[in-house]
Amino acid sequence: MARYKTIDTSAKFLPIDLSRQLLPGTFEHALNHLLEHELELSGLDARFRNDATGAPAYPPAMLLKVILFAYSRGIVSSRGIEEACRTHVTFIALSGDCAPHFTTVAAFVRGLKDEIANIFTQVLFICDAQGLIGREMFAIDGVKLPGNASKAKSGTRAEFEREAAGIEAAVRQMLARHRVHDARGCEAEPGARERERIERLSRDARQIRRWLAENPEERRGAKGAVRKSNRTDNDSAKMATGKGVIQGYCAVAAVDSAHQVIVEAQAHGTGSEHELLVPVLEAMRDLIGEDSLVSADAGYHSEANLEALAAMQVSALVADNGMRARDPRFADQAKHRAKPDPLWDKTPRPDKPRLFLPADFHYDAPGKVCICPAGQFLYQSGSRVVIGGREAVKFTGARRVCGPCPLRARCLRHPERTAVRQVVFFTGARHRPESHTERMKRRLDSEEGRRQYARRIAIVEPVFANLRHNKRLDRFTVRGRHKVDTQWKLYCLVHNIEKLARYGNMQ
Repeated sequence: MARYKTIDTSAKFLPIDLSRQLLPGTFEHALNHLLEHELELSGLDARFRNDATGAPAYPPAMLLKVILFAYSRGIVSSRGIEEACRTHVTFIALSGDCAPHFTTVAAFVRGLKDEIANIFTQVLFICDAQGLIGREMFAIDGVKLPGNASKAKSGTRAEFEREAAGIEAAVRQMLARHRVHDARGCEAEPGARERERIERLSRDARQIRRWLAENPEERRGAKGAVRKSNRTDNDSAKMATGKGVIQGYCAVAAVDSAHQVIVEAQAHGTGSEHELLVPVLEAMRDLIGEDSLVSADAGYHSEANLEALAAMQVSALVADNGMRARDPRFADQAKHRAKPDPLWDKTPRPDKPRLFLPADFHYDAPGKVCICPAGQFLYQSGSRVVIGGREAVKFTGARRVCGPCPLRARCLRHPERTAVRQVVFFTGARHRPESHTERMKRRLDSEEGRRQYARRIAIVEPVFANLRHNKRLDRFTVRGRHKVDTQWKLYCLVHNIEKLARYGNMQ
């Protein structure tokens, strides 16, 4: 029988050179080299006041190294980072065999505000110096992630007022019931569970009242509309996603096409992505060259955004909601929607039959004749009508014909209160200047526009896949927009340093 050497995996004291654990070409080696030799971190030293008195502090560079390396391995918890610094040899090498307490790690992340933006910019300068930013095309997109907030504690001030009043009324009713029982001698005092429930409800009502006193104003959007507040994190927002409604933030990234380096990263507590396009472009204005192209999906489309792009003289391709409907390459997409899906059946279920469109009417322009789908003639009720700045010809049906028509339900949206059908045919004459949206549609529908816009998804979506799947970023663990923005920039820093480790010169 063959004999083998004994493999002993028990704990041992081994002589290890920590500096040799960071192998060239790896992420941890690039991270260590950047923070030790390339980046200016004097801004992080300003938080300490222990020059003459106080205990020595952990070096900010060391804390930042272990946090970024932990994020690259999917470790977000400060307790998990502390444990890794005690047990994982790479963490031990990066920290110099220091094991900072989890409260120190958490406080360091919370305290990073303007400093992280400066570090992010410095890493971008290094990426640019090493030729990793091509400036040919920038793709902008966002991902909606849950925050450290309760969705159940979201609402308007009026809703919170009703909730507090309802809780207080329930407490009063419970106490009154106990007083009645006490007067009858049925029950001397409420039981332990009942007392606990009364105390919990009273505490919830006090918390709501305190929040209302501390936040006297409604939360409003960019256009002044009232938005729902949240009592645990008022900077977060309710957002609809493909997997339901979440309480969280929209994390936006602008990605360069050359090596998928993230050139700008911001997190905002709003689900309206079109509000975020201009702030991102203003932040990355110095990187956009004369020949650069910016692309974004339909969530960022609005006439105001396109007007701002024209004022900034930025060449862009911003899709609209009808772009695919106009693209002949997606003419057969309806058959894919009809496929069965065990999780979600995407087959449209129209409540009413399709109404007749102007294309279903026969219009003879030279003869000025219009015939409806039922074969009846409509009379002309306007020859030089102007609708939306365009000249049109208008036809109207007769009451004696439309009243008893068997196709009335398919011709009128509200047949019970609409007497006759009217149809308009545009002649093409325009009396107003072309809008930015129309110019963008014409550019998107061109062969070159479709080719360029098709690159967008291959530029930005792999970045989100790397952060969400490989780095396991499934939610933000801090509260407040500034702290969430800091955590999002930390993750984007991890992504960019990986690009430097793979394509740059970090030896």
